Amino acid sequence: MNRWLKQISIASAIGMFIVLLMGALVTKTDSGRGCGDDWPLCNGKFIPSYTVDSMIEYSHRFVSGVEGLLVLAAFVGVMRLVRRKDARWYAGLALFFTVVQAILGAMAVKWEQSSLVMALHFGISMLAFACTLLLAIVLIYSESIPERGLAATDKASGASFAVPSKGLSYMIWFTTVYCYVVVYLGAFVRHTKSWGGCMGWPLCNGQVIPELSGATGIVFLHRVAALLLFVAIALMLYMLRKRQYPHEIVKAGYWAISLVILQIFSGAYVTFTITSEWHLLSGLIHTLLIAGLFSILVYLSVRVIQLKR
Repeated sequence: MNRWLKQISIASAIGMFIVLLMGALVTKTDSGRGCGDDWPLCNGKFIPSYTVDSMIEYSHRFVSGVEGLLVLAAFVGVMRLVRRKDARWYAGLALFFTVVQAILGAMAVKWEQSSLVMALHFGISMLAFACTLLLAIVLIYSESIPERGLAATDKASGASFAVPSKGLSYMIWFTTVYCYVVVYLGAFVRHTKSWGGCMGWPLCNGQVIPELSGATGIVFLHRVAALLLFVAIALMLYMLRKRQYPHEIVKAGYWAISLVILQIFSGAYVTFTITSEWHLLSGLIHTLLIAGLFSILVYLSVRVIQLKR
Protein backbone atom coordinates (compact mmCIF):
# COMPACT_ATOMS: atom_id res chain seq x y z
CA MET A 1 0.00 0.00 0.00
CA ASN A 2 1.44 3.35 -1.03
CA ARG A 3 2.43 5.50 1.90
CA TRP A 4 1.27 8.69 0.24
CA LEU A 5 -2.21 7.25 -0.30
CA LYS A 6 -2.49 6.40 3.39
CA GLN A 7 -1.40 9.94 4.27
CA ILE A 8 -3.96 11.46 1.91
CA SER A 9 -6.71 9.27 3.38
CA ILE A 10 -5.76 10.38 6.90
CA ALA A 11 -5.67 14.01 5.80
CA SER A 12 -9.09 13.70 4.14
CA ALA A 13 -10.60 12.16 7.29
CA ILE A 14 -9.13 14.92 9.49
CA GLY A 15 -10.21 17.54 6.96
CA MET A 16 -13.77 16.24 6.84
CA PHE A 17 -13.90 16.29 10.62
CA ILE A 18 -12.80 19.95 10.58
CA VAL A 19 -15.44 20.71 7.93
CA LEU A 20 -18.05 19.07 10.17
CA LEU A 21 -17.04 21.18 13.18
CA MET A 22 -16.83 24.36 11.13
CA GLY A 23 -20.31 23.73 9.75
CA ALA A 24 -21.59 23.46 13.32
CA LEU A 25 -19.68 26.66 14.17
CA VAL A 26 -21.35 28.49 11.27
CA THR A 27 -24.78 27.43 12.54
CA LYS A 28 -24.04 28.12 16.21
CA THR A 29 -22.75 31.64 15.47
CA ASP A 30 -25.52 32.31 12.92
CA SER A 31 -22.88 33.12 10.28
CA GLY A 32 -24.56 31.35 7.39
CA ARG A 33 -25.39 34.66 5.72
CA GLY A 34 -21.94 36.09 6.36
CA CYS A 35 -21.24 36.13 2.60
CA GLY A 36 -24.70 37.31 1.62
CA ASP A 37 -26.23 35.31 -1.22
CA ASP A 38 -22.99 35.04 -3.22
CA TRP A 39 -21.35 31.70 -4.00
CA PRO A 40 -18.51 30.83 -4.52
CA LEU A 41 -17.53 34.50 -3.99
CA CYS A 42 -18.21 36.18 -0.66
CA ASN A 43 -20.15 39.45 -0.90
CA GLY A 44 -18.96 39.73 -4.50
CA LYS A 45 -15.26 39.38 -3.61
CA PHE A 46 -12.70 36.60 -3.79
CA ILE A 47 -11.28 37.80 -0.45
CA PRO A 48 -14.10 39.54 1.46
CA SER A 49 -13.87 42.49 3.80
CA TYR A 50 -13.28 41.42 7.38
CA THR A 51 -16.30 40.81 9.57
CA VAL A 52 -16.64 38.00 12.06
CA ASP A 53 -19.58 36.42 10.20
CA SER A 54 -17.94 36.65 6.77
CA MET A 55 -14.65 35.20 8.02
CA ILE A 56 -16.36 32.24 9.70
CA GLU A 57 -18.47 31.48 6.63
CA TYR A 58 -15.63 32.04 4.14
CA SER A 59 -13.19 29.95 6.20
CA HIS A 60 -15.73 27.14 6.13
CA ARG A 61 -15.95 27.40 2.35
CA PHE A 62 -12.18 27.49 1.95
CA VAL A 63 -11.60 24.43 4.14
CA SER A 64 -14.43 22.61 2.34
CA GLY A 65 -12.77 23.36 -1.00
CA VAL A 66 -9.41 22.00 0.16
CA GLU A 67 -11.15 18.96 1.60
CA GLY A 68 -12.88 18.35 -1.72
CA LEU A 69 -9.49 18.17 -3.44
CA LEU A 70 -8.19 15.72 -0.80
CA VAL A 71 -11.23 13.47 -1.19
CA LEU A 72 -10.86 13.56 -4.97
CA ALA A 73 -7.14 12.67 -4.71
CA ALA A 74 -7.94 9.78 -2.36
CA PHE A 75 -10.63 8.54 -4.74
CA VAL A 76 -8.30 8.58 -7.76
CA GLY A 77 -5.51 6.90 -5.78
CA VAL A 78 -7.77 4.13 -4.47
CA MET A 79 -9.27 3.43 -7.87
CA ARG A 80 -5.81 3.13 -9.42
CA LEU A 81 -3.90 1.32 -6.68
CA VAL A 82 -6.31 -0.53 -4.38
CA ARG A 83 -8.25 -3.65 -5.29
CA ARG A 84 -10.29 -3.96 -2.11
CA LYS A 85 -13.96 -3.44 -2.92
CA ASP A 86 -14.78 -1.95 0.47
CA ALA A 87 -12.02 0.68 0.10
CA ARG A 88 -13.35 1.57 -3.35
CA TRP A 89 -16.87 1.89 -1.96
CA TYR A 90 -15.68 4.16 0.86
CA ALA A 91 -13.69 6.36 -1.54
CA GLY A 92 -16.58 6.59 -4.00
CA LEU A 93 -19.20 7.35 -1.37
CA ALA A 94 -16.92 9.90 0.33
CA LEU A 95 -16.60 11.76 -2.98
CA PHE A 96 -20.34 11.49 -3.67
CA PHE A 97 -21.39 12.81 -0.26
CA THR A 98 -18.76 15.57 -0.43
CA VAL A 99 -20.21 16.78 -3.73
CA VAL A 100 -23.78 16.54 -2.40
CA GLN A 101 -22.94 18.54 0.73
CA ALA A 102 -21.22 21.20 -1.39
CA ILE A 103 -24.32 21.48 -3.58
CA LEU A 104 -26.59 21.73 -0.53
CA GLY A 105 -24.30 24.39 0.95
CA ALA A 106 -24.40 26.44 -2.26
CA MET A 107 -28.19 26.10 -2.42
CA ALA A 108 -28.49 27.27 1.18
CA VAL A 109 -26.56 30.43 0.25
CA LYS A 110 -28.35 31.18 -3.03
CA TRP A 111 -31.84 30.31 -1.85
CA GLU A 112 -32.94 30.32 1.77
CA GLN A 113 -33.72 26.75 2.86
CA SER A 114 -36.01 25.40 5.55
CA SER A 115 -34.62 24.00 8.78
CA LEU A 116 -35.58 20.51 7.57
CA VAL A 117 -33.28 20.84 4.55
CA MET A 118 -30.46 22.49 6.53
CA ALA A 119 -30.52 19.64 9.05
CA LEU A 120 -30.12 17.23 6.12
CA HIS A 121 -26.95 19.12 5.14
CA PHE A 122 -25.38 18.14 8.47
CA GLY A 123 -26.53 14.55 8.02
CA ILE A 124 -24.83 14.35 4.61
CA SER A 125 -21.65 15.79 6.12
CA MET A 126 -21.77 13.08 8.77
CA LEU A 127 -21.98 10.38 6.10
CA ALA A 128 -19.04 11.94 4.25
CA PHE A 129 -16.96 11.95 7.44
CA ALA A 130 -17.82 8.33 8.22
CA CYS A 131 -16.73 7.24 4.73
CA THR A 132 -13.42 9.13 4.86
CA LEU A 133 -12.69 7.77 8.33
CA LEU A 134 -13.46 4.17 7.33
CA LEU A 135 -11.33 4.55 4.21
CA ALA A 136 -8.37 5.70 6.31
CA ILE A 137 -8.88 2.81 8.76
CA VAL A 138 -9.04 0.21 5.97
CA LEU A 139 -5.91 1.54 4.24
CA ILE A 140 -3.89 1.77 7.46
CA TYR A 141 -5.00 -1.56 8.95
CA SER A 142 -5.56 -3.50 5.73
CA GLU A 143 -3.86 -6.62 7.13
CA SER A 144 -5.61 -6.68 10.51
CA ILE A 145 -9.01 -5.78 8.99
CA PRO A 146 -9.45 -8.11 6.01
CA GLU A 147 -12.20 -7.53 3.49
CA ARG A 148 -13.61 -10.95 4.27
CA GLY A 149 -13.52 -13.11 7.38
CA LEU A 150 -11.21 -12.85 10.35
CA ALA A 151 -7.89 -11.10 10.71
CA ALA A 152 -4.72 -13.19 10.40
CA THR A 153 -4.00 -12.75 14.12
CA ASP A 154 -7.43 -14.12 15.03
CA LYS A 155 -6.90 -17.15 12.80
CA ALA A 156 -3.43 -17.73 14.20
CA SER A 157 -4.74 -17.71 17.78
CA GLY A 158 -6.76 -20.84 17.11
CA ALA A 159 -9.74 -19.43 18.98
CA SER A 160 -13.20 -20.34 17.74
CA PHE A 161 -15.19 -17.20 16.92
CA ALA A 162 -18.89 -17.13 16.17
CA VAL A 163 -20.19 -15.74 12.89
CA PRO A 164 -22.49 -12.75 13.57
CA SER A 165 -26.06 -14.01 13.75
CA LYS A 166 -28.94 -12.51 11.79
CA GLY A 167 -30.36 -11.09 15.00
CA LEU A 168 -27.10 -9.32 15.86
CA SER A 169 -26.67 -8.07 12.30
CA TYR A 170 -30.20 -6.66 12.20
CA MET A 171 -29.68 -5.03 15.59
CA ILE A 172 -26.47 -3.33 14.48
CA TRP A 173 -28.02 -2.14 11.20
CA PHE A 174 -31.13 -0.85 12.99
CA THR A 175 -29.02 0.98 15.58
CA THR A 176 -26.93 2.62 12.87
CA VAL A 177 -29.95 3.86 10.94
CA TYR A 178 -31.64 5.00 14.14
CA CYS A 179 -28.47 6.85 15.18
CA TYR A 180 -28.68 8.78 11.91
CA VAL A 181 -32.26 9.76 12.79
CA VAL A 182 -31.07 11.04 16.18
CA VAL A 183 -28.29 12.97 14.43
CA TYR A 184 -30.88 14.57 12.14
CA LEU A 185 -33.07 15.54 15.11
CA GLY A 186 -30.05 17.13 16.83
CA ALA A 187 -29.24 19.11 13.69
CA PHE A 188 -32.88 20.17 13.48
CA VAL A 189 -32.69 21.46 17.07
CA ARG A 190 -29.63 23.50 16.11
CA HIS A 191 -31.06 24.91 12.88
CA THR A 192 -34.37 25.88 14.50
CA LYS A 193 -32.41 27.41 17.43
CA SER A 194 -34.57 25.38 19.80
CA TRP A 195 -31.81 24.46 22.28
CA GLY A 196 -33.42 26.64 24.97
CA GLY A 197 -36.71 24.75 24.75
CA CYS A 198 -35.81 22.55 27.73
CA MET A 199 -34.13 24.35 30.59
CA GLY A 200 -32.62 21.97 33.11
CA TRP A 201 -31.51 18.35 32.86
CA PRO A 202 -32.63 15.54 33.10
CA LEU A 203 -36.04 17.15 33.62
CA CYS A 204 -37.36 19.50 30.96
CA ASN A 205 -38.45 22.81 32.48
CA GLY A 206 -38.89 20.99 35.78
CA GLN A 207 -41.25 18.38 34.32
CA VAL A 208 -40.87 14.73 33.35
CA ILE A 209 -43.11 15.28 30.33
CA PRO A 210 -43.44 18.98 29.43
CA GLU A 211 -45.93 20.65 27.15
CA LEU A 212 -44.99 19.26 23.74
CA SER A 213 -45.16 22.38 21.58
CA GLY A 214 -42.70 24.65 19.82
CA ALA A 215 -39.05 24.52 20.84
CA THR A 216 -39.83 22.51 23.96
CA GLY A 217 -41.40 19.72 21.93
CA ILE A 218 -38.46 19.61 19.51
CA VAL A 219 -35.82 19.40 22.25
CA PHE A 220 -37.81 16.89 24.30
CA LEU A 221 -38.23 14.65 21.24
CA HIS A 222 -34.46 14.75 20.70
CA ARG A 223 -33.83 13.85 24.36
CA VAL A 224 -36.18 10.86 24.24
CA ALA A 225 -34.62 9.72 20.96
CA ALA A 226 -31.13 9.97 22.49
CA LEU A 227 -32.22 7.90 25.49
CA LEU A 228 -33.63 5.21 23.20
CA LEU A 229 -30.36 5.23 21.26
CA PHE A 230 -28.53 4.44 24.50
CA VAL A 231 -30.94 1.54 25.12
CA ALA A 232 -30.39 0.22 21.58
CA ILE A 233 -26.59 0.37 21.89
CA ALA A 234 -26.69 -1.26 25.34
CA LEU A 235 -28.80 -4.10 23.90
CA MET A 236 -26.41 -4.39 20.95
CA LEU A 237 -23.43 -4.69 23.31
CA TYR A 238 -25.29 -7.32 25.37
CA MET A 239 -25.80 -9.37 22.20
CA LEU A 240 -22.12 -8.96 21.30
CA ARG A 241 -21.10 -10.31 24.72
CA LYS A 242 -23.39 -13.34 24.65
CA ARG A 243 -21.17 -15.32 22.28
CA GLN A 244 -17.50 -15.48 21.35
CA TYR A 245 -17.49 -12.90 18.58
CA PRO A 246 -14.25 -11.49 17.06
CA HIS A 247 -12.43 -9.06 19.33
CA GLU A 248 -12.60 -6.19 16.86
CA ILE A 249 -16.40 -5.94 16.79
CA VAL A 250 -16.75 -6.46 20.55
CA LYS A 251 -14.22 -3.67 21.10
CA ALA A 252 -16.18 -1.46 18.71
CA GLY A 253 -19.30 -2.20 20.77
CA TYR A 254 -17.56 -0.96 23.91
CA TRP A 255 -16.47 2.17 22.06
CA ALA A 256 -20.09 2.74 20.99
CA ILE A 257 -21.51 2.47 24.53
CA SER A 258 -18.77 4.75 25.89
CA LEU A 259 -19.40 7.38 23.24
CA VAL A 260 -23.18 7.34 23.63
CA ILE A 261 -22.81 7.84 27.41
CA LEU A 262 -20.43 10.74 26.81
CA GLN A 263 -22.86 12.07 24.21
CA ILE A 264 -25.72 12.11 26.71
CA PHE A 265 -23.65 13.97 29.29
CA SER A 266 -22.38 16.39 26.66
CA GLY A 267 -26.04 17.10 25.85
CA ALA A 268 -26.56 17.93 29.51
CA TYR A 269 -23.50 20.20 29.32
CA VAL A 270 -25.07 21.99 26.32
CA THR A 271 -28.19 22.61 28.42
CA PHE A 272 -26.26 23.90 31.43
CA THR A 273 -24.21 26.32 29.29
CA ILE A 274 -27.04 27.79 27.20
CA THR A 275 -26.72 31.21 28.81
CA SER A 276 -22.94 31.20 29.25
CA GLU A 277 -19.92 31.83 27.05
CA TRP A 278 -19.21 28.07 27.07
CA HIS A 279 -22.25 27.25 24.95
CA LEU A 280 -20.29 27.27 21.69
CA LEU A 281 -17.65 24.88 23.07
CA SER A 282 -20.26 22.52 24.50
CA GLY A 283 -22.04 22.40 21.14
CA LEU A 284 -18.83 21.52 19.30
CA ILE A 285 -18.03 18.76 21.81
CA HIS A 286 -21.54 17.38 21.27
CA THR A 287 -20.90 17.34 17.51
CA LEU A 288 -17.50 15.68 17.92
CA LEU A 289 -18.89 12.81 19.97
CA ILE A 290 -21.84 12.05 17.72
CA ALA A 291 -19.53 11.99 14.68
CA GLY A 292 -17.35 9.37 16.37
CA LEU A 293 -20.32 7.32 17.52
CA PHE A 294 -21.97 7.23 14.11
CA SER A 295 -18.71 6.25 12.43
CA ILE A 296 -18.23 3.35 14.88
CA LEU A 297 -21.74 2.09 14.13
CA VAL A 298 -21.17 2.32 10.37
CA TYR A 299 -17.95 0.34 10.83
CA LEU A 300 -19.83 -2.34 12.77
CA SER A 301 -22.53 -2.50 10.09
CA VAL A 302 -19.94 -3.14 7.40
CA ARG A 303 -17.90 -5.65 9.43
CA VAL A 304 -20.84 -7.92 10.29
CA ILE A 305 -21.46 -8.26 6.56
CA GLN A 306 -17.80 -9.03 5.83
CA LEU A 307 -17.46 -11.52 8.71
CA LYS A 308 -20.41 -13.55 7.42
CA ARG A 309 -18.68 -14.16 4.08
